Amino acid sequence: VTGASFVVFNGALKTSSGFLAKSSIVEDGLMVQITREAMEGLRQALRDKKDFRITCGQVDTEDVKEYVDICWVENEEKTNKG
Repeated sequence: VTGASFVVFNGALKTSSGFLAKSSIVEDGLMVQITREAMEGLRQALRDKKDFRITCGQVDTEDVKEYVDICWVENEEKTNKG
């Protein structure tokens, strides 16, 4: 689990890169590089207020993957108040 002050979603990752998605820490935030198709799915999930999971890592490997989960919550007391 990583706490971040901001999140940047970059939809310019090429499918030929060999990655499902990439995540990296940038200053005190998180940058997530995803494909155009994943960006379309993320936009639709945000419009519909649905949870969305982005799987990061290489396409052809069975190694442990990283996940970026976007979750809608009912109780705002547990979220970042800043």
